[in-house]
Amino acid sequence: MTCSLIKGTDISAGIYDEIRDRIAKLRECGVVPGLAAVMVGNDPASQVYVKAKEKKCAELGIRSEMIYLSDNITEEHLLSKIKQLNEDKMIHGYLIQLPLPDHIDTDKIINAIDPKKDVDCFHPENVGRMLVGDHVFLPATPGGVQQMLIRSGISTEGKHIVVVGRSNIVGKPMAALMMQRGIGGDATVTVVHSKSKNLSEITRQADILIVSIGKPLYIKKDMVKEGAVIIDVGVNRIDDPDSPKGTRLVGDVDFDDIKDHVSAITPVPGGVGPMTICTLMDNVVKAAELSIQAQK
Repeated sequence: MTCSLIKGTDISAGIYDEIRDRIAKLRECGVVPGLAAVMVGNDPASQVYVKAKEKKCAELGIRSEMIYLSDNITEEHLLSKIKQLNEDKMIHGYLIQLPLPDHIDTDKIINAIDPKKDVDCFHPENVGRMLVGDHVFLPATPGGVQQMLIRSGISTEGKHIVVVGRSNIVGKPMAALMMQRGIGGDATVTVVHSKSKNLSEITRQADILIVSIGKPLYIKKDMVKEGAVIIDVGVNRIDDPDSPKGTRLVGDVDFDDIKDHVSAITPVPGGVGPMTICTLMDNVVKAAELSIQAQK
């Protein structure tokens, strides 16, 4: 079977062209979109992600402010910083990089974010609006996956989509988006997770399998229906003595085992990852556009 690669690097390039046009129109109105990212502690993976956001902002002409705070910061100090960002008219959207240290109440922090600046779509108001199909922002990874499918010409209407994983960041919002009415939705959705029984029997029913379980190379050929579409959200670093660095990145799907069995699949890296940052940038520009409307 001929398998096509769904490359987020290629799809996001086209979206960025659209975003640049929108930024140009904002600048004509005297507005430069602004993004802030707050990172507490020095988690290496979070640092890489924040640096990637900063780099992309520079490429697009988005003002960026990266705020690094000690992992022993008090909850009160962090809430004070959030209050400042809520009131900063130069910052149209911001995010708090998760996870936070154990001594900080993550729910309290998320609830303190101004929903109009919540470009990660974590605030309960934005989650609720997404669930009822009246979203302002979309969560970065699920929104990116939806755009991958739409722009690759892969219809979700009437398809059985199985989502592997139930996290608040990917699994739950992904399922919610796929069942909404309209383009990129209208699917029959099943969610499976670590406690699901007969998981392989369910994944084999999927026309489109979206995997975000955090287990490297977990999905094998015998767990997938022939001709299915595979979206691999996972990013895992494993040992590889043949690699110059001694490690390599892989997804939650065993790409080499499955690629000749399916009709389309996302690679890791270069698949879903680029779409996550792309959707975040889209949200920031949208926040800036909405700020102008609010002033009229």
